[in-house]
Amino acid sequence: MRAIAWSIAAVSVLVLAYLALGGASYAPTKVADPCAPRDWRDPQGAQEVLQQIVLSALDGAACELHVSREDMVRALASEGTRAQFAREHGITSTELEDVVRKGLLRSIDDAENADALDSRLAGLLRGAVERVPLDQLFELVDRLGAF
Repeated sequence: MRAIAWSIAAVSVLVLAYLALGGASYAPTKVADPCAPRDWRDPQGAQEVLQQIVLSALDGAACELHVSREDMVRALASEGTRAQFAREHGITSTELEDVVRKGLLRSIDDAENADALDSRLAGLLRGAVERVPLDQLFELVDRLGAF
């Protein structure tokens, strides 16, 4: 009988502590505005620079299309999701590709302005973004992220 009483007391303490710390008023964090400027952190290494370039590109594309960055990530996951996203937003696949390219170019500019990219490398990346098919760019980013 004592074990049951102690168990009830322990559970009661946990529930009261949870409520006292605001557990009853939980609200998820709001999704960040992709159009709001974000400061570049001080990236250490190519992987962190690449990560910030990709996030900045997603913000740029999401801002242009008036969606969240998270929606943009889901849209770009595959060729099928890109086509579905384009249909849902009344744009063509070519228009979606153009918006993504603009976002990538903007992010390369941001990286260069933040001194995270050398101007020669930035130029090479801009050339790739302008010429390489989008699927191959995504594959390249994925491979670079693995390093």
